[in-house]
Amino acid sequence: MTTVDISAVKSSAETLIQRKRLMAFGLPAIVLAYFTYIFFAFDIAGLAQRADLDKAITLASDSWSHKVHVTRTNRTGEMTYAFEGERKGEYPEGERPAWVSGTDIIEIDLGDGHIVRLLSENRTEIVVPNFGTITAQAEGRIVTTNLGDDIPDWINASDRRVTVTTDGGRVTMTGTKTEVFNYFAGWELFWFTLESPYYGVGIGKILFGPQIDADRSNIAGAVSDWWNNPMWRHKDIAWAIGETILMAFLGTMGAAMIALPLAFLAAKRFSPFMVIRAATRRLFDFVRGVDALIWTVVLSRAFGPGPLTGALAILVTDTGTFGKIFSEALENVDSKQIEGVASTGAKPLQRYRFGVIPQVVPVLLAQILYFLESNTRSATIIGAITGGGIGLMLTQAIQTQKDWEEVGYYIVLIIVMVMFIDWFSGWLRGRLIGKKG
Repeated sequence: MTTVDISAVKSSAETLIQRKRLMAFGLPAIVLAYFTYIFFAFDIAGLAQRADLDKAITLASDSWSHKVHVTRTNRTGEMTYAFEGERKGEYPEGERPAWVSGTDIIEIDLGDGHIVRLLSENRTEIVVPNFGTITAQAEGRIVTTNLGDDIPDWINASDRRVTVTTDGGRVTMTGTKTEVFNYFAGWELFWFTLESPYYGVGIGKILFGPQIDADRSNIAGAVSDWWNNPMWRHKDIAWAIGETILMAFLGTMGAAMIALPLAFLAAKRFSPFMVIRAATRRLFDFVRGVDALIWTVVLSRAFGPGPLTGALAILVTDTGTFGKIFSEALENVDSKQIEGVASTGAKPLQRYRFGVIPQVVPVLLAQILYFLESNTRSATIIGAITGGGIGLMLTQAIQTQKDWEEVGYYIVLIIVMVMFIDWFSGWLRGRLIGKKG
């Protein structure tokens, strides 16, 4: 009869209970300590204080809308009307928006009762419903107003600059100029600028109507004016997207071609010398251990900015990654197929070509096509550093914070580009490997 040591069982049970109790209280304590560390290390409280919600809302609204600038130069009294304040978007001489009227007194109707009047002697009146009329006077560099000490948060006033932001629009006044911004939905001038004869003409009239430009057919002229649009720069954007895809393609394919022969040196089944295997594997660890962005900075100092530098950065990083993946695939090949090819009298290179490569091709192609898709996204960021591709244009648009709708346009194009590469790689994978993408 087997005797049971009651004291040992009791001790074991107590140890188990104590361990579970420690886990029940210790694990939440560790998680809490981790989040506490994040709160102070990342300065979450300071981030909340620095966050500018109004600016974020303005930038978000700018991504799907446009604004028309009405500008008065205070020194000369000259008036200009332009989309986004750009010279390329100025109204022709003698023309202005329909919501601007008057000659001596320029009255700007921002809608819903919001009226701005540009008076003589650099005076401005802003009528805001349910608030009253704000007057501002520019005298040299100084701007004076009728505002008292109790100023609402939608007005930013100092002796050098006054900004009034309402639901109808925004008015900014300094000593040198007075600007009124009126917002509208949509990407105006996306197709044609004001100087194009096709601006404001419907697609039906362009396709089926009488000839608009005596020197060009409607379709050829419309395509040319759209392609060469100086504000939205469709031609430059197409070239930039091509550079981004080319960076990803050259970097990925170049890395695959370099990594494949090196993978044989790193695979134990094909490289009997341990020193060579270890050196090749450490090389793979080194080049993939440094992120592509770091390689981009290093190579840009060596070769200068440009898309080729970005392609080299992707090539260096992916050579290490592909080398590791390919060498592991080579370790798992079936020896019987190699022996079958060898029995025909094939030489070593022929054994590799007909006995090894066909076995690893599905893995190689799947990984190469996946990395091509991933590197298309990475090339956008790399291009911002090396000065090439759509990434550079996106960075420039973000830094200016002037035409945020261009940022939205570039982001949409990047998403479409990635979706296309994803579809194309899936289709190509299905054609080459025999699987549906």
